[in-house]
Amino acid sequence: MIAYVVLALVIIALALLLTMFRVMREYERAVVFLLGRFYKVKGPGLIIIVPIIQQMVRVDLRIVVMDVPTQDVISRDNVSVKVNAVVYYRVLDPQKSVINVENYNEATSQLAQTTLRSVLGQHELDEMLASREDLNEDIQRILDVQTDGWGIKVSNVEIKHVDLDERMIRAIAKQAEAERIRRAKVIHATGELEASEKLREAASILAKQPQAIQLRYLQTLTEIASDKTNTIAFPLPLEILKAFGIQESESS
Repeated sequence: MIAYVVLALVIIALALLLTMFRVMREYERAVVFLLGRFYKVKGPGLIIIVPIIQQMVRVDLRIVVMDVPTQDVISRDNVSVKVNAVVYYRVLDPQKSVINVENYNEATSQLAQTTLRSVLGQHELDEMLASREDLNEDIQRILDVQTDGWGIKVSNVEIKHVDLDERMIRAIAKQAEAERIRRAKVIHATGELEASEKLREAASILAKQPQAIQLRYLQTLTEIASDKTNTIAFPLPLEILKAFGIQESESS
């Protein structure tokens, strides 16, 4: 009987001895409590936990990729959109992540959802579509400040999708089409203005050099001759016209 008792005690002692040794991986830390009070953070490698007296909570230090569920957001210009995002964060202080918050993963997820709605609701739809980088930085900065007391570091936030209903998509398409038409008209008007200025300069130069008009006249004849047309051009020197003009002025 005594032998059985001794054997049982030996087995219990071996079991307790085996449970004393824990192995923490390189990306893990153990938050150790001594009789319910915080003792220290141990790891990585082999650590010793005294059974009954000490308890430990294992904390993962790797970056967590958290998908923020789709949120219904009303923009500042009263447009309803559906937005989802992804948040990258990691634990920097294992002690705070265990003591200061019950479940840091759930707390960060809920905070990310409310912050996403709050930040995007302060901007108009055009800003959501065109300034995502700025919005990402704003959300990341707010989350990083609020989760600092939990020992969490939010490294990045990315807005993945901004979903619009069909009516808003058609309205945006019409707006884009109208904007392109406006630009085309402005470009055409600018071209007409520049062309009129160049024509005015050319007319001023030709007026000062009559020989240039004759050269331009000969160039026009060359272009007409090279084209397959039934038009026949008879060159008429400008001096003849001037002569007639002088005769008419003299007869008058």
